[in-house]
Amino acid sequence: MMVFRKWAALFAMCFFVHVCFHAQVSMAQYAGSFSRIGFGARGISLGNGLAGDTRSGTSPYYNPAFAPLVAGQNIEASVASLSFDRSLQFLQLSAPLQTKAGFALGLIHASVSDIDGRDNSGFHTKNLSVDEYAGFLAFGLKFSNRISAGVGLQMFRTDLFDGLTPANSIGLDFGFAAQVADNWSLGLVADDLLARYSWDSSDLGGSGRTITDSFPRRIRLGVSTYQLKGTLSFHGEVESRFSSVRTETRTTRIFGDSPAETSEEKTLVDQEFRLRAGTEYIPLQGFAVRVGLEQLGSEALDSVRPSFGFKGEQKMGELTIRAEYGLALEAESGGKMHLFSITLFL
Repeated sequence: MMVFRKWAALFAMCFFVHVCFHAQVSMAQYAGSFSRIGFGARGISLGNGLAGDTRSGTSPYYNPAFAPLVAGQNIEASVASLSFDRSLQFLQLSAPLQTKAGFALGLIHASVSDIDGRDNSGFHTKNLSVDEYAGFLAFGLKFSNRISAGVGLQMFRTDLFDGLTPANSIGLDFGFAAQVADNWSLGLVADDLLARYSWDSSDLGGSGRTITDSFPRRIRLGVSTYQLKGTLSFHGEVESRFSSVRTETRTTRIFGDSPAETSEEKTLVDQEFRLRAGTEYIPLQGFAVRVGLEQLGSEALDSVRPSFGFKGEQKMGELTIRAEYGLALEAESGGKMHLFSITLFL
């Protein structure tokens, strides 16, 4: 137990240092960023640091190994209210299979509406919108009372422009979870393997071409601890993210007596670390309070998103209904994200 306490203290210290000082790594936006916002009111209000949470019915979207650990058949629906004409919705159906397996099926929809469309002369044409979708299917197995593993299949689609064919992609997730002590659990997840978008803008005329935009490859290690007879839990997660970016350099060279333009393409790999943490307290049965902190980018002081939330649960006959609320402060835009979730346990 002392080893795990020392590990937790080291994790907390690293988180504090990482938040207080700048890490000099690129903070660009990459393909599929909407799918990395989180899932539902509970996950986002806990800072999304849930890769190791094996006890609380965390969505298998965070770790496919949670699929056999879900608390019975349930349907969860969530909606988020954001600034700048943005919207976000979540839907999930999950259920255990026999005693050692389980699955979850879900969908994320993100959109931006009322975009001011204009022609080359600057005159308004029509209002535009962008829609992105991420569907996922997670399946997991319990190998023992303490160890489980799972695999997730994700399907992405983005509609950017009326004249541009929507981009589609498939990604794979692999997850592992283990209860390493009575009150401690760990999780390891590899996310978004193989996922990439490809656009062909040659049909739009001009200098259109085919562009491939890869998703970041992510490896997440999470730890959770449950204290005070399970009424107080702490969750932490560290992510190592690898992003590949293609760059093109154009130069003019002299061949014989004539100048000619040449281009050279290179693929750069960028790695960065991100940290997440959250805590949940259950003061009485059916009610919980949550706080979280998530590092969204490498510029620590400007990209930390604090969050807060709570849940209420009520049994109605043979059904149980859970209502959850989450509030997250968006570091970059200065806005607020309000999240509402309803879960029906069948």
